[in-house]
Amino acid sequence: MSESQVLTHKCPNCGGPLLFEPKNQKFHCEYCGSTFTEQEVSDFEAKEEAAKVTDSPISSVSNAETTDEKEKITDSDQKRAEENTDEEIGLFLCPSCGAEIVTDATTASTWCYYCHNPVVLTERLSGKFLPEKILPFQIERKAAEEQFLDWVGKKKFVPKAFFDKKQIQNLSGVYFPYWAVDAELSGGISAQATNLRVWMVGDTEYTEHSQYEIQRGGETKFKDLIKNALKKNLSDKMVGAVQPFDMTAAIPFKNQYLSGFLTEKRDIEFPDMKENVEREFRQYADGLMESTIVGYTSVSNLQSNQQIKNIDEDYVLLPIWLVTYKEVGNDRLFYYAMNGQTGKVAGLLPIDKKKLWTVAIGIFILVLLLGIIVGYLLS
Repeated sequence: MSESQVLTHKCPNCGGPLLFEPKNQKFHCEYCGSTFTEQEVSDFEAKEEAAKVTDSPISSVSNAETTDEKEKITDSDQKRAEENTDEEIGLFLCPSCGAEIVTDATTASTWCYYCHNPVVLTERLSGKFLPEKILPFQIERKAAEEQFLDWVGKKKFVPKAFFDKKQIQNLSGVYFPYWAVDAELSGGISAQATNLRVWMVGDTEYTEHSQYEIQRGGETKFKDLIKNALKKNLSDKMVGAVQPFDMTAAIPFKNQYLSGFLTEKRDIEFPDMKENVEREFRQYADGLMESTIVGYTSVSNLQSNQQIKNIDEDYVLLPIWLVTYKEVGNDRLFYYAMNGQTGKVAGLLPIDKKKLWTVAIGIFILVLLLGIIVGYLLS
């Protein structure tokens, strides 16, 4: 069980839990109504931490000894975080009420079931699991709820249970883990091309075949190829459906932005996907060069030689509003997802078979009656 690695960001004024507000990109206390910037929260927490160190009975230890001790603690935390990577569940204590918080192995921020305070499991976002960047939510919960109801309401055969009040309460803002990959390539492609020209002179038809050797070469650069870093199949489908994200808005990671949202920790390492990513970049580079081969009747014998000069990856957290629904009597999982930055939506929705059959029968009866009436009029 871990206690020291669970954190709730507290209001500098009243000590209540802080929640990140996407609308104004600030942190809000629901108890006293105060609002703070990220810098204000960080400065306050830094002062609190410094005060704890000052009040500690080991504060008289020399600077060298204190530094060594901190390094030991950091190494210990890092080792424990890496050892916990393969655990199926984790057990933590809420820093506000002391209740036990049970999570699966990839959860990095959540809520306390008893006091409802937001908590961040910091050891799961430290060491090698520390994200380089985060793309904060831009769309607040109220807007996400309204858009969810509007979108689902337009689907005629969706079961009522999918968009009742309980489902709206299940709408969750989730930071999902991804790799954002940049690459530089150098190389080229070669091909053979043919032009066919036909013309008439009097009654005589002439045909001309022209053959060409095509060469294209140069350097190509790609930025922010987004690749899923979570083994849960649903996450890959969701981010693909609601892309793109504007990665220019990504900022250096601060765990304050997780407050009030769920967060998943990555469980797919970049080396495991590097070969496939490099192949994808080569295909993109080939495609760009192929697009310049125009004006020919046919192109054949295409050959490629693309070399990866440089590849860089950043571990990033991306925002998605999510509702999942498991159909009664069926284990199939349906979902609604919305890009937490742009508002783009996608989903795999269940079908109410009773509604569908009712409409189908109604249409059949209507067609049958029209056939009878037409037959009567023509008789």
